[in-house]
Amino acid sequence: MRGNMGNMNKMMKQMQKMQKDMVKAQDELMEMTFEATSGGGMVKVTANGKKEILDVEISEDVVDPDDIEMLQDLIIAATNEVLTKIEETTNERMGKFTQGLNLPGGMF
Repeated sequence: MRGNMGNMNKMMKQMQKMQKDMVKAQDELMEMTFEATSGGGMVKVTANGKKEILDVEISEDVVDPDDIEMLQDLIIAATNEVLTKIEETTNERMGKFTQGLNLPGGMF
């Protein structure tokens, strides 16, 4: 019976360490910045790990009053790309904590 308690304590300590490591990884992700470009670098979008857009840079060369739709498409493409990068990095970093846990809904 004593061996089971020792294993349980060991498992609890491992879970507590994993939880601390997860919180640290989440905090690090929130502090990271991500960039994506479209149109060969004509539009650049910067976001943080909280999926907040921090900056949008648009080259003067792509601003054409007669073709606003192209500029809008470039902004959408760069924004979607930066959000994809955030998602991929989050899944990569947090996935190691959730492997084999069968969490519902594709969490992390």
